[in-house]
Amino acid sequence: MNKPRKICLLLILVILALASISNIKAQTSNEEIETFYDSEIAGLHIQVNATASTKPLENITVILNLKRQTDTIYLEHFNISIYGYINGTYEIMMANRTDGGFQLTEYALSFNISVPEQVWGVTCGEIKLDFNVNSTVGSSGAYQITPYRNIRIGFKMTNVENVYLKSIEKELDNLKSEYDELLQNYTALQSSLNELDTTRRVAAILTVTTVFFVATTLYMILRKPKEYY
Repeated sequence: MNKPRKICLLLILVILALASISNIKAQTSNEEIETFYDSEIAGLHIQVNATASTKPLENITVILNLKRQTDTIYLEHFNISIYGYINGTYEIMMANRTDGGFQLTEYALSFNISVPEQVWGVTCGEIKLDFNVNSTVGSSGAYQITPYRNIRIGFKMTNVENVYLKSIEKELDNLKSEYDELLQNYTALQSSLNELDTTRRVAAILTVTTVFFVATTLYMILRKPKEYY
């Protein structure tokens, strides 16, 4: 009896583990990656991909690719910085990566950024480069070194959703719904009051009419001439 129970327990654990792995893969694949910069400078191809949109306290995935498109490139200095805006206004640096000092063929860099709570709106990226391009000149095979210094590239990046504005808009919608409901109830109550007021007026008129009729009847009876026999 113990052996079948152990087998069943093992199968359950395997199923739960597979379900957990599938869930993680689904969450990863749901993250939409967008290309925000893709260009070439002096034989150096630069591409920056990142999360298309996110929310405060969530992550931005940044994927940078550098590729040599010419004879030889020596990357002296490289820096990428990612900026966000507190309340959509005040700039802050959210990430900074630096590298260099090597001959470039292909270079890949991937990292995650945690978005601060008060940051929302479009984020920005900036790349700074210093590199040399070594190219062959003429039939002699001599190398010519062309330096590129202080190259700066700016680009817009991931949009951070303004969840605070969304929350306020939701609260306003709720308040509007409550207001509409109260207005509807007030209108119904006002109609009921008008009906009640009309009923009271009719009752008053009927009372006055009845009193007048009774008074008139009594008056006619009292005014009736006496008969003498």
